[in-house]
Amino acid sequence: MSLFWATILSGLILIAIGGSYFLKGPKLKSWSIAWPRSQKAAIILFGPASLWFLWLVLNLSKADFGDYKKLLLMGFGAVAIGSFFVVRDFLAARGLAVLMLLAARPLLDAAYMQFDDPQRLLLVVGVYIGIILALWVGASPFRMRDFYTWLYAKEERARTVGGAIAAYGIVLTITAFTY
Repeated sequence: MSLFWATILSGLILIAIGGSYFLKGPKLKSWSIAWPRSQKAAIILFGPASLWFLWLVLNLSKADFGDYKKLLLMGFGAVAIGSFFVVRDFLAARGLAVLMLLAARPLLDAAYMQFDDPQRLLLVVGVYIGIILALWVGASPFRMRDFYTWLYAKEERARTVGGAIAAYGIVLTITAFTY
């Protein structure tokens, strides 16, 4: 993925997420509070995250884990499937965290060694903030519930946070055209 596409895709995704909270803030309250525990959201988020991770394990070189690749693939596959039955609570939040962590690599790879474009750091800093948030939510997925409780504690807070996310997305989208 090129730096242009990494930046513009990140920007457009942030505009979509932030814009929806900016435009429909209070109307999204019930959905926002429900999705981290939703079984459908878990399938939509944790399913692809598991498949992506298993695909990465499948494509490991011999130097990484030698002859244990098939064993790792079966073990992680069993854990992924078992998660839908044993660790159902906040599985969607965990799935989002895993997707964010897996998506961080191609985004950071696109900006790697691009010293002629210092504005790439607008993308890189955002990706590292996303990594920190993903680790935080992945380790303590109930924090997603706490975040939404905080977000909707005041009337305009969802719109303000959504506006900030959308503004950052707009900055990234504009930045993509400066490379």
